[in-house]
Amino acid sequence: MDTRRRTVLAAGAAGAAALVAGCSEYGDDGGATASEQPTPTTPGTGTSGPAESSVAPAGEELAKTSEIPVGGGKVFAEQKVVVTQPAAGDFKAFSAICTHAGCTVNKVADGTIDCPCHGSKYAIADAAVVGGPAPRPLPPKQITIAGDTIQLA
Repeated sequence: MDTRRRTVLAAGAAGAAALVAGCSEYGDDGGATASEQPTPTTPGTGTSGPAESSVAPAGEELAKTSEIPVGGGKVFAEQKVVVTQPAAGDFKAFSAICTHAGCTVNKVADGTIDCPCHGSKYAIADAAVVGGPAPRPLPPKQITIAGDTIQLA
């Protein structure tokens, strides 16, 4: 009976090892550069991992207005914010944390804010879900425009 128990435990350990190996492929987008890799976060907290908390301080300069293309945007992963410019002079800001699984969105392209983990896409004008498994829009963030500078409010 002791031998059967060891066999079951060994099989369970092998299964756990296979599960961990399978999880290492999670979020692999097939060749993205290091700067494009998804950044998983702890769902509900908006932070990477359990101990890290990098919330950008109010008044922090994010970019110059000229750095945000009309009809596009830019992701600021460290500050966990994405800034878009749906129409000339109309700047919007949203959380960069996907509402599906807590990954950080990684690009703005073709009128959408895109998450690399499961393919969720959000509209650049209002962060409404336009594709993928995301259950709700990205929450808005407050920014101010001071001259040609975009700052967190």
